[in-house]
Amino acid sequence: MTSDLPQRLRAALALAGFTYDAVAETLGPLAHDALGRNETTPGLRATGGGSPLETLIRLFLLQAPVELAAAEAALPGLLERMAAEGLVEQTVGEVAARMDVRPYATDELAGDRDLWVVSDLTPGLDGQHVRVGADHVLGISSASTSLAQLTLRDPVGTALDLGTGCGVQALHLARHSDRVVATDVNARALWTARFNAALNGVEDRVEVRDGSLFEPVRHEAFDLIATNPPFVISPATGERLVYRDSGLPGDRVVEDIVRFAPRHLTDGGWCQVLANWVISRDRPWDDRLATWLTDETDAYVVQREVLDPAAYVELWLKDAGLHGAVDYLVRYDTWLSWFDEQGVEGIGFGWLNLRKRGSGQAGAPVRELLEWPYDVEQPIAPAIRDWAAASGAEVGPDSRLLVRPDVQQETLGAPGAEDPEAVVLRQQRGLRRARRVDTVEAALVGACDGDLTVGQILDALAQLLDLDPAATRTTYLPTVRELVAEGFLEA
Repeated sequence: MTSDLPQRLRAALALAGFTYDAVAETLGPLAHDALGRNETTPGLRATGGGSPLETLIRLFLLQAPVELAAAEAALPGLLERMAAEGLVEQTVGEVAARMDVRPYATDELAGDRDLWVVSDLTPGLDGQHVRVGADHVLGISSASTSLAQLTLRDPVGTALDLGTGCGVQALHLARHSDRVVATDVNARALWTARFNAALNGVEDRVEVRDGSLFEPVRHEAFDLIATNPPFVISPATGERLVYRDSGLPGDRVVEDIVRFAPRHLTDGGWCQVLANWVISRDRPWDDRLATWLTDETDAYVVQREVLDPAAYVELWLKDAGLHGAVDYLVRYDTWLSWFDEQGVEGIGFGWLNLRKRGSGQAGAPVRELLEWPYDVEQPIAPAIRDWAAASGAEVGPDSRLLVRPDVQQETLGAPGAEDPEAVVLRQQRGLRRARRVDTVEAALVGACDGDLTVGQILDALAQLLDLDPAATRTTYLPTVRELVAEGFLEA
């Protein structure tokens, strides 16, 4: 982008103190929470002082027209240029936003970073029925935040943001990648992503390309691919919202990414996908998704949530601003009927993490497909890294293991009972798994301090509990491997 508008706008936003923390403090908890629910009245009441920061909050976040003089004070010398680029609209005495300019905070790597993200205006503030256009450029969302928390942040040479939208993931990737390629098919998204790269001073590391899926990078491989593709599963009605609808049937877009990603990864490279998938009436979800995986990658797939077809249709019709529209019921019935015809029992939502195996790497690909609807620690990326390390660990009787420092033991039973009815190991970090264990398992985990080998610990427990040593090893070595794989023990 050759224009200097992004750089000048960044300077003005910084001068006004238009950061995430400052906005939250100015609004206060009540108004900040209300804005999260798309309600602006408390925010308007909290921002009547006329400062540049309050003016920017009103203009871009609350979508309220502001007086021309106040806008000029907050954005000195920029209004005419911003109007020409479609960011604002200037009328006699007033300025109104035509795009959202939003502060965004990230705590990646070396401390907090303040960023700004331009996108289309948030639809549906204060309950207004606003129908989004086919080329709508979505801003910061729960999905984009989830993908950012999922993505590994190790320094890499090359990264790919597949389906970049407004470019949020590219901004994250640029913080720890030498070079980022961001792709999309939406011309307005491409312009917005370039603007955001320049607005945040990373335009020299982010290259934005036009094209669908892997087509713009046909002969390239990357150390990291992050994607929140247009994964909404809907019938072909002739109307497509590019930011969420791929145009492919069912969950085909996600399947294609999973199947084709390995050829665009370097050895040891990762592809991390946030997506929906079909849960069929006649087939377990993990069985079906396992057929997408190739022998070129290890895979860690986590289903975080399941929606029934009706709830799913309601969610996405409301997202498109169609709730209450004259054709709402017809659209609802058409979509629900299509799900029924396709044999769709539910729609899964979650993460697909693929790691490219090295050429000639021994052993079968590692697979884990897990249903985990419980609360997890965020960001979850370190837990993905830990899974990869555990999956590659060789655990045997000569291994010296350590209990992870976040693991705690709970005993359950009636008050005053001599022995507990159950012993539970519970993680405080990552997925926060819990595992019920027997006496041998609990004692083994407690003894894993790195001094004794697994075999020595099992032999000692067998002697203490009057068990056969050989049978104890045979029974519990597989359990030890599970405890390592699940993150209770580490090599």
